[in-house]
Amino acid sequence: MNVLTNALIIIATFCVMELVAWFLHKYILHTFLWFVHDTHHLPRKGLWEKNDLIAFVFGIPSWLFMMFGIMAGCDWRLYVGIGILLYGVCYVLIHDGLVHQRFRIFSSSPRNWYLLGLKLGHEAHHQHDGKSDYRKENDVVWGMLWVPHRYFRQAAEVLSSRPQKAGDLG
Repeated sequence: MNVLTNALIIIATFCVMELVAWFLHKYILHTFLWFVHDTHHLPRKGLWEKNDLIAFVFGIPSWLFMMFGIMAGCDWRLYVGIGILLYGVCYVLIHDGLVHQRFRIFSSSPRNWYLLGLKLGHEAHHQHDGKSDYRKENDVVWGMLWVPHRYFRQAAEVLSSRPQKAGDLG
C-alpha cells in the first residue's frame, strides 16, 4: 500500500470513531451501561472514575489491529489501529484536558472558536449534572469532536466580544 492509501485509512478510521463514540455514548453509556458512565456525571472523588474503563473499549481493538497489522507485514489493519489510537489521544486531550481540566494542557477558556465550541457543547451535555431534577434523558450533545453548529456560533460570538491579546494566535 502506498503512503496516501495508508493516510486515508487512518483519516477514515478517525472519522468513523467519532460516529462510533457518538453512538456508544448516546445509546449504550446513557442506557444499559449507565452504571459505569454515571461516575462521569457525578463529582469525581479522586483522579479516576469508573467511566475511565471505557478507554479499554477503544484501546484493546486499537492494539489488536496494530499488532495483527504488523504481523501481516504492515497491512491495512495497522493503519486502522493507528486511526483508533489517534482518536483516543484526541479524546484525552480534548475531553479530559480541555473540557474537564483533569490535567492542565489548555487554558480553561480557549481562544479558538472550534475548541471553545467543543467545550461549550460538552458543558451543555453536563448542564443538569448534580441537580435534584437530573434525568439523563435531558442530556444533549453526544459527540466529542463535532457538536451542533449553535455551539460553534456561540463560541465565535464570545470570542468576537473579547479583547484581543498581544500575540494571540486564536
